[in-house]
Amino acid sequence: MTKYIRRATVLCALLLVALLVNATRIQLFQAQSYDDNPANRRRTIARYDQPRGDIVVGGGTVTGSKDTGELLRHERTYRNGPLYAPVTGFASQLYGTTFLENAEDAILSGTDPILAPLPLWGDMTRAQNPGGTVVTTLNPAAQQAAFKGLGSRRGAVAAIEPSTGRILALVSTPSYDPGELSGTGSGATQAWARLNGDAGKPMLNRAIRQTYPPGSTFKVVTAAAALEAGVVNDLDTSTASPDPYRLPGTTTRLTNEIKGCEDASLREAFEWSCNTVFAKLGVDVGLADMTHTAADFGFNDRTLKIPFSVVPSNFDTRLDNAQLALSSIGQFDTRATPLQMAMVSAAVAGGGSVKAPYLVERTTTKGGATLSTNGPSTVHQAMNPTTALLMRELMTDVVTEGTGTSAAIPGATVGGKTGTAQHGLDNSGLPYAWFISWAQADGSMEPAVAVAVVVEDAAANRGDISGGGDAAPIAKAVMEAVLGFGGRGAGGGGGGGGGGGGARGVPGR
Repeated sequence: MTKYIRRATVLCALLLVALLVNATRIQLFQAQSYDDNPANRRRTIARYDQPRGDIVVGGGTVTGSKDTGELLRHERTYRNGPLYAPVTGFASQLYGTTFLENAEDAILSGTDPILAPLPLWGDMTRAQNPGGTVVTTLNPAAQQAAFKGLGSRRGAVAAIEPSTGRILALVSTPSYDPGELSGTGSGATQAWARLNGDAGKPMLNRAIRQTYPPGSTFKVVTAAAALEAGVVNDLDTSTASPDPYRLPGTTTRLTNEIKGCEDASLREAFEWSCNTVFAKLGVDVGLADMTHTAADFGFNDRTLKIPFSVVPSNFDTRLDNAQLALSSIGQFDTRATPLQMAMVSAAVAGGGSVKAPYLVERTTTKGGATLSTNGPSTVHQAMNPTTALLMRELMTDVVTEGTGTSAAIPGATVGGKTGTAQHGLDNSGLPYAWFISWAQADGSMEPAVAVAVVVEDAAANRGDISGGGDAAPIAKAVMEAVLGFGGRGAGGGGGGGGGGGGARGVPGR
């Protein structure tokens, strides 16, 4: 009998060991595969079992959570959803996350290990940590001014603090309420279908995910390249530029919408946006120096994140001289996001230094303890400080007596550049109105804001579109908001055409 008891004991011990080994295998080595299995809803249920952390703008939250009492318990809510949608994105139980909701999802959902006071214990217990907080760099007054200025028109605004790269405003219109996509009911699915079918593309973030031909605003880059390369040494010396200008190797003539551009100085050409002068300057600078300068301003950068990704702006690196001439006035295949053109303006205002733009100031625990912080970092030196001073002078002239007078702000120095970008076959597409600018309050040590505005304005008459008339008043309102000059009004109308005109028979793309 003792022998059989001993055998049974050994067998039970072996079974116990096998059970422990199997449990260890599942818990330690296969846990991740079970967690990641689509059929396992435990993680999803746990994810929505507690309120999501908040996104903060100007000291106040622009997000929240609603307890529905359902299996996926907490739904995301938004305050002023359309205003901040290009920044927050959406957090949907059906369609996932975008923009900050996606880039900072681990903090907001409470799944980031940094939120656990005792990480090892948290791994063992699989306890869910409260969602953290994401504090943005946005200036609420500037965001509101940009959104109100664009109104019902299609377009985008990006505003940056030149000395740091902090993004002060990021607006895209038309917009949408991301709260419509929260939840799992028919309302969310209907909203998804409606928003995706909308011809206005309200979920497209035009400020960072749409590129446009920058038109004459790109002449800031061309002028800087010409000064850096020594092609121009004096702002007031004749550039020996013909009008019209025959594109090299072709019979196509480039013209201007205004008279007086023949042999104009760089100052005059910049002030009145002479296409012929800048097309010739681009060719004189040469492809190598033009592409190098464009890259230093941020063009062709495929790594930029703010923290979510930004589509790269384009300046072709393989061009013949005719294409280079058109590219140097922001046409042909040159394309830029509004954020990129805000970076161009910020580089001029910031002494030639291109700061990495960023949207998150810091992240914290629910209790307010800081988890991470962001600060200024220089990614490129687009031009030397002396060139930047000359470019500031040129941009200031545009606002004081050129095509951008509608952006002038009493009590501040404002620099700007208008643009009317043509596109489509034979330039048949409705032009885009551009304005880029920076502003420095009187008595201040440095510029406080750099802005880029693009207005598609599909409802306007072609002849009514201009960077000075359509886009500059919006930029002015944003700059006033940042400077604390609110209530003065955005101004309206006025300004010039911003360098329209085009090459005869050449599509401006």
